[in-house]
Amino acid sequence: MTFRAFLITSSLLAAPAATLAQDMVELDVLPGWREADGTHMAALRVTLDPGWKTYWRAPGDAGIPPQFDWRGADNMRAVAFHWPVPDVYMTNGMRTIGYENQVVIPMQVTPHADGEIRMRGSVQIGVCEEICVPVTLKFDEALPAKGAPDGAIRAALSDRPHSEAEASVAAVTCAVDPIADGLRITASIAMPALGQGEVAVFETADPKIWISEAATRREGNMLTASAEMVSPSGQPFALNRSDVRITVLSAGQAVDIRGCEAG
Repeated sequence: MTFRAFLITSSLLAAPAATLAQDMVELDVLPGWREADGTHMAALRVTLDPGWKTYWRAPGDAGIPPQFDWRGADNMRAVAFHWPVPDVYMTNGMRTIGYENQVVIPMQVTPHADGEIRMRGSVQIGVCEEICVPVTLKFDEALPAKGAPDGAIRAALSDRPHSEAEASVAAVTCAVDPIADGLRITASIAMPALGQGEVAVFETADPKIWISEAATRREGNMLTASAEMVSPSGQPFALNRSDVRITVLSAGQAVDIRGCEAG
């Protein structure tokens, strides 16, 4: 089932951009199949007009992170996203991370009980050509109690970041130093190089924490990445290193690192 984009109106958007935003993106729900463990593998497919891009879960300073609203859903207890490897772009001198043309985002849904799942809600995403426009995409799809395999979902699942073991990550440590309005984190990652121009992205469990674009350097098998984190309070704060997520991107590949030791 296909849904057109519904624009979030804003006084900051010029009328021509607002009109264009309603026509350049579509959303499909791929209903997928029920897994042996009782979870359901479905997906959202976002299709963009040529020249337009949308964002990954951690889009960079110039991007708009996707935000989901599940009000109206039925028999949905939890959702785990399996984001495909994104691309890295430069937008007005700033680094952004996302997708162009089309992206299929697999979603592993845990139901409350057996039977049909009603996946109803909306997602707010940012889409960009020369300007960035926020849009809301609504969806409403019944996920059948059994379903059938879907090649597009399987392809997106295979286009996932490597795990630490798959990427031969030997060790990850994080040094944390206070700054005036938060902290600076420096990760030392022992791993073979992915390729030229490696990019590191930090995430925490708290989406309210602002994280700067990371600076990276490599010496042999050691990649060092450093970023600043600022909390809403504008003060230094305690960071649980086990909640830190680091994604290393390069040459169409990625490595997903969960947690780090004190360093």
